[in-house]
Amino acid sequence: MITIIDYDAGNLRSVEKAFLSLGEETTVTRDKSRILSADKVVLPGVGAFGDAMAKLDQYGLTEVIRQVADRGTPFLGICLGLQLMFDSSQESEGVSGLGLLSGRILKIPDCPGLKIPHMGWNSLDIRPDSRLFAGIEQGAYVYFVHSYYLQAEDESVVAASAQYSVGIHAAVERDNVFACQFHPEKSGDTGLRILKNFVDL
Repeated sequence: MITIIDYDAGNLRSVEKAFLSLGEETTVTRDKSRILSADKVVLPGVGAFGDAMAKLDQYGLTEVIRQVADRGTPFLGICLGLQLMFDSSQESEGVSGLGLLSGRILKIPDCPGLKIPHMGWNSLDIRPDSRLFAGIEQGAYVYFVHSYYLQAEDESVVAASAQYSVGIHAAVERDNVFACQFHPEKSGDTGLRILKNFVDL
């Protein structure tokens, strides 16, 4: 059972549909007991860092997510979900993130000829031993929509990176915790393979 955390963020249903297309039983919920008993947990989302943390706090989900990670349950953050897993974001100064991994979310710097938000397909530089990217060729393209990017404190957690005005830590993995800044559910066969790799952990 894939459990997707519902905290009123956008993009939950498209992630649900992607897992359903893989034949996976999937539920979207904010029920704490169901999240804690899940086989695998996904935190998707689009929107603003501060608003999202406020919703997680409002629904009592902040500590639940930390418990999921501490228990060793496979956990996947997508887009804003990745950003929330880290310490803080320039988008919402003074707001603490979940702190599952150490790092900051920074504004993509302006660059002549590049539009922000970064919206579109970008190739990945993939770490060869990544479990999330098993069977995916180096330089594979995935779909991004974001104005802020991850700068992880410990680069050993970076599973894939991309270049857009600046070096972007595009995916991370450590033990049972995984995340993608891009949208695997919108990234064609490559994205579905990433989701299948997560399912198969």
